Amino acid sequence: MIVVIKRYFFTPVLFLSTLAGLVTAFHAVANESPPVGQRIISIGGSVTEIVYALGQEGRLVARDTTSTYPAAANNLPNVGYMRRLSPEGVLSVTPDMIIAEAGSGPQETIDVLRQASVNYVEIPDGFDRDAVKTKIIAVAEALGLPKEGAELANRVDAKLAAAEKQAAGHKGKPKRVLFILSTRGGRIMASGRNTAADGIIRMAGGVNAVGDFEGYKSVTDEAIIAAAPEVILMMSRSGAEGSSHSQANEELFALPAISTTPAAKARKVIRIDGLLLLGFGPRTADAITALSEALYGETETDGETETLRQ
Repeated sequence: MIVVIKRYFFTPVLFLSTLAGLVTAFHAVANESPPVGQRIISIGGSVTEIVYALGQEGRLVARDTTSTYPAAANNLPNVGYMRRLSPEGVLSVTPDMIIAEAGSGPQETIDVLRQASVNYVEIPDGFDRDAVKTKIIAVAEALGLPKEGAELANRVDAKLAAAEKQAAGHKGKPKRVLFILSTRGGRIMASGRNTAADGIIRMAGGVNAVGDFEGYKSVTDEAIIAAAPEVILMMSRSGAEGSSHSQANEELFALPAISTTPAAKARKVIRIDGLLLLGFGPRTADAITALSEALYGETETDGETETLRQ
């Protein structure tokens, strides 16, 4: 059962008094709680995956909205999106530890949580093989399981090495890949360097078609046309929208920035589950293999190559 933390509108005075009451109540409960690390909130999909991979899901009391794998994680209370956490929502489940991916916040919320004496552990993020191993070890150490963490990290690293080696063995020129985060208002938000999308494209043997800037950026039509992507990469959709991919592709190919690109002419779109593709967690080797096979596999799919979901 998913527990939804409801939002209410407060006056400043009422909000501060309510928050102060939560912090005070939290202190009272914390004094009677089990040892630190027995009531954990995991923030960030890859962090939650690692906790489950280590067999420590029984210590979780809540998760954020990005933590959707494994499916059992969806039964945990949901404290909101990792970058828009509220102190009252987090403290309402009386955690004694929060394990969060770097970039979680906002900072004001983190400050309040630390004032409430919650052990807040930030896990470093990164977008290569070493970063995955470092992340696993960091989560395991926060859980007090350094040995188990090292073993898991080594197993995952071996799979990553094998997947990268296989991806590097493709024949022909590396494909130019454009990752599109959104097309809101007809403007394309794409990924440059030092992003999860850039990292997974490189690990799968591709080339980021717009790797001349850092981060995620709205890119002009002219820049997309000049980049000449051969493949469009996007996160897959599920649920009610799952049957509308073909129509979505038609709309995508009709965009002025895309319509004349090699990707549009070949009707080459790859969609992969977002957490799998961009999470850089224990399943990243699967993401590398899925993307590499979609890029360089012998079977061509007209309109869309649908790869792995959760």
